[in-house]
Amino acid sequence: MFKRTHIASAIVMACACQFAYAQEEPTTAPEADVDAMEVIQVSGIRGSLNKALDEKRASVQIVDAIIAEDIGKFPDNNVVEALQRVTGVQTTGRGAGEVSGVSIRGLTDVHTTVNGRNIFTGAGRDVSLQDIPASLLSGVTVYKTRSADQVERGIAGSIDIKTHRPFNFDGEKVVLAARGIYSDQPDKVDPNISALLSNRWEIDGAGEFGALINVSYAETHYRDDTITAGAAFPFFTDKPATGYSPYSRIPNRDSQGNLIWQGGLEGGLPTAPGSTLNVDGVATEYLTARDAIFGTSFTGLRKRPAASVSLQWAPDETLEITAEGFYTGYENDSQNALWFSNTFENGNGNIDTPIIFDGTNVVKEKQAIGAGGFQSGDSNSEKTDSYLYALGAEWQASDYLTINAELVYQESEYESDFFAMRFDRVATGLDVDFNDNDGIPGISFWDDPNTAVNEADMAAISNWNAGTLYDNGGGNRGDSLAFVFDAEYLVGGTYIDKVKFGGRYENRTAEEFTRTQDSGIANTSVANLIDQLAAGGASGDGSGMVYQVDDYFDGRADVFNSFITADGGYLLNNADVIRGIYGLEAEDVYKTFDIEEKSYALYATANFFLTESISGEVGVRYVEYKQDMAFTAETGTNTNVFDSSAAKADANKVLPSLMLNWNITDDVVGRVAYTETLRMPNFTDLNALQYWTDPLTEGAIYGEGVGGNPELQPTESKNYDVSLEWYFADSSSLYGAYFKREIEGLVVPGRKTVVREGNDGVTRPYVLSAPVNASNGELSGFELGAIYFPENLPSMLEGLGLQASLTLLDSSQDTPDFDEAGNISGYIDSNMAGVSDESYSIVGIYERDSFDMRLSYVWRSEFYTGNEAAIFANPLQFWNRPEQSLDFQFSYDVTDDFVVTFDATNILDDVFQSYYGEGNDNLFNFSNGIYSRTFAVGARYSF
Repeated sequence: MFKRTHIASAIVMACACQFAYAQEEPTTAPEADVDAMEVIQVSGIRGSLNKALDEKRASVQIVDAIIAEDIGKFPDNNVVEALQRVTGVQTTGRGAGEVSGVSIRGLTDVHTTVNGRNIFTGAGRDVSLQDIPASLLSGVTVYKTRSADQVERGIAGSIDIKTHRPFNFDGEKVVLAARGIYSDQPDKVDPNISALLSNRWEIDGAGEFGALINVSYAETHYRDDTITAGAAFPFFTDKPATGYSPYSRIPNRDSQGNLIWQGGLEGGLPTAPGSTLNVDGVATEYLTARDAIFGTSFTGLRKRPAASVSLQWAPDETLEITAEGFYTGYENDSQNALWFSNTFENGNGNIDTPIIFDGTNVVKEKQAIGAGGFQSGDSNSEKTDSYLYALGAEWQASDYLTINAELVYQESEYESDFFAMRFDRVATGLDVDFNDNDGIPGISFWDDPNTAVNEADMAAISNWNAGTLYDNGGGNRGDSLAFVFDAEYLVGGTYIDKVKFGGRYENRTAEEFTRTQDSGIANTSVANLIDQLAAGGASGDGSGMVYQVDDYFDGRADVFNSFITADGGYLLNNADVIRGIYGLEAEDVYKTFDIEEKSYALYATANFFLTESISGEVGVRYVEYKQDMAFTAETGTNTNVFDSSAAKADANKVLPSLMLNWNITDDVVGRVAYTETLRMPNFTDLNALQYWTDPLTEGAIYGEGVGGNPELQPTESKNYDVSLEWYFADSSSLYGAYFKREIEGLVVPGRKTVVREGNDGVTRPYVLSAPVNASNGELSGFELGAIYFPENLPSMLEGLGLQASLTLLDSSQDTPDFDEAGNISGYIDSNMAGVSDESYSIVGIYERDSFDMRLSYVWRSEFYTGNEAAIFANPLQFWNRPEQSLDFQFSYDVTDDFVVTFDATNILDDVFQSYYGEGNDNLFNFSNGIYSRTFAVGARYSF
């Protein structure tokens, strides 16, 4: 294994003393100390937390870490789930059977590396962290400040994922692990298995070799049920303006073309009783009510294979060569069953008087006659394969100079096929309560006693007609070739102990492909369509195209128990037959954009001493990006014509950094840091093509358009950090930090109204949304973390410990308002998306010789998540209610080598809820979702 020479080791130990914590004077030579550190064995929860504290304490930067024993012994399926207990890290998005979103100190722009190497998924700039299984990791380091020798991306911070290497083990190592995971919503048991095999050999005259392979495979069945109250619109009262019906929806413009009300208002329309709108010159009272109510049952099966291979060769003590491969795969087949019902009145006001929330003009309960509705069965088959290959060497060129060089190639490809069909009908009538139970709506449909069919039965095939078919697909891919060079020189001077310099070159490509077509079918019932499928040669008798949802929303809402949609998977498997019935032909994908990006970076850092107790690092990084972009659209459905449109762009920036560390006492360390970071625009946001969608729901006035912006500039951030860390015992610490981020050039959706002819031949206004650098933001906050294992406890309580963290955040962002022409008409001060003002986690630990257990509770306050479609939303913003999660883990050491485990996640089984507008969690409730609890039994054998 590679080791520094005796002189270099002595210099490193002497120069690094300002980063080391107080300890007894060494009684052996410096190299002996280094060798001793290499064979420390860490086991158990307390040991892993202790090692994480050591990494935090020894770092020049402000970091937090998780060590492999910590990850492997908690019920974490992927990196995101493992990170939710790290101080300052917030996670969200428990849908589809896992936690998927991660932010550091409230910001989601997190840069990810694997063993220090940049990594991405498809045509994105980031990796899908949930694709990386916890079983492949030796540790994770969360960098909250950035050295100039690190890649400049990630305003929130950087996460470095470390995989196992053969030289990390003394000799042969084998670990086999398996878990059976039961999810209660889909009522399925899924496997999660992994294996690690590693060894190292001394070969006479050739040095030392090591080889390791680590593989993982996991399956997850999932089911997520949601129920949602739609956006709020103004409705007439029982005294409408002339020419309008009682309780009908008020149009945006009157008969003279004058604007009556504006969609997309931040605070929404006034909700005070007696509020009026000007309709044809007359002040007219209105009610505020939802135009629709809808829900989903999202089910699927996800498969994730992954592997890591590492080969190491140390010909002598001055040279170490490493070759590695890293693979993550993702397969997902899902069925989204959607039901949707309009709730506005089409029966000339012949309904009971709506019930209003006290002190408002907002409707809580109402009826609707002749309301249109549809069901949609959407099937999506997705697949991702990502590969990373690296060849690198570390060379101790002299006692003072170390050189590292590495060549990294990676490629990632994502593809999908999507099939969907609508079932349509007009309901006889309905009763709806938009907030029946603390944010959860309720709805019931009427049965017409004059017919043989029960119109209230959402699962009756006879109630539905076959509607529009949607046949889409596409994907994206990216690859990268990068060369990295670093050199470190030990100066050993009075004020400068070492300097480091180097550079990075990367050639990155990103491409995207798509196909899309849709078609309606006239006056065909679902029953008739089933007969046509059977006659056309589809599998079975055609009835397989109907998908039925039972036990909808687990009985927690006052709604129907069952409903039907099209089975998208059946349609996808019989695609040629169904296309023939709808008069469509199979389409090939076509390329929409092709971007080549070359980036260059040069950096230099110097580690210095100001006094015996004050040290630090100063650095500078220069980065430059050059982009060649080509956009090509098929001149067909839903797109503007941008044949062979091309653009070029470039950006460059000098990014300084400064970090100061002060050993205030033997146990207290203070740190101050100033850094700058830069985020390039996402490749998909650069796409100049514009895609147009005609209105999908009854009564909608506007269509929608989306597009990109090839003139987007980087987002930049100035970062300030101050921390204080107290290591008051071997395995206990208390630490806090204050931080501030000043961000310029945030990318937000710009919008303008475009009048154009739709794909249905109707000329109407469309609201086009495209990204623009039109916002600046500021985030500041305080985080506090603690790890505490009390000493001198009674024997039965020995092994008790606590890990806790608290994060307080304050964010602001000047969000622009746009007029119909797309000009910025003003700015609104809002919170930054995804930022909870408060969050905390508490982990109770109890560890004994033969077993250990942990109970983990995570909570975050309400947070702003983004905006609804500006063509109608009032209020505009989405907010999530506070979220919490409780997980449990228990492991028992049957022998030194064999461990059995039990764990449970999402024990509280909450309803996850969102709403429109800050503070409107009851008045303008929005979505409600229930996700699976999991219970798992596992075993791990190692030797």
